[in-house]
Amino acid sequence: MLSIFPVLITAVLTGMLVNYLADVLPNRRKITIPYCIYCGTKFRWVNYFIWPRRCPNCKRRRSARTWVVEAMMVMIGIWLWMLPYTEIQPLFTVLLLAYFMLVIVVDLEHRLILHPVSIAGGALCIIIGYQLHGIQPTIMGGAAGAAIMYGLYILGKVFVRYLSKARQEDIGEDALGFGDVILGGVLGLLLGWPGIIAGLILAVILAGMISLLYMAGMFIARRDLRNLTIAYGPYLVISAFLLVFVL
Repeated sequence: MLSIFPVLITAVLTGMLVNYLADVLPNRRKITIPYCIYCGTKFRWVNYFIWPRRCPNCKRRRSARTWVVEAMMVMIGIWLWMLPYTEIQPLFTVLLLAYFMLVIVVDLEHRLILHPVSIAGGALCIIIGYQLHGIQPTIMGGAAGAAIMYGLYILGKVFVRYLSKARQEDIGEDALGFGDVILGGVLGLLLGWPGIIAGLILAVILAGMISLLYMAGMFIARRDLRNLTIAYGPYLVISAFLLVFVL
């Protein structure tokens, strides 16, 4: 079995990369020198990635998300080391997990699924899908995932329009973003046909369960639920992760 130390190092480096991309891509849309997300001051690379991880200008430390992502990548790395997954090459496994984590972080923080990230994810998932299922199920899964999510996207637009008319106010946000449509196609390439159907059903179940719990907490705390928004990207990604690595 591979030594645990390369696994830990790879997991930490992957977490660092995810954090860096989640910091710079949503605002700059390109690879840049790392900067403070609070005041915009540029970081030195060593200070950003290693220590003290504190802005030289406003003195604020990097967000708690930095440590959470790196810790989660380490835990996932240890889990995969203990129960190695052999159907996907190790390099592609690392890249896929980094893609999953980046989608989750950016969608939770910004309600965005960035097109450059989706393009990179699509290229990766078509390779992995081909390894797992062959080319025809992979392409069919991608087409089905995008088509089904597009149908839900249109239904969401109709629902929001109806709700805005009923409330006599502009809600101003779609129930489902077009980035989710593209993500559905990307994950369809990974899961293949008919695996994408199970992936979408599982995502709906997860989203429903977690959303109900969250809304119950908001109701108990007497918070306003009218403008509550839900990021669907994480549920799609988590369902794909479970189907590929767990179930």
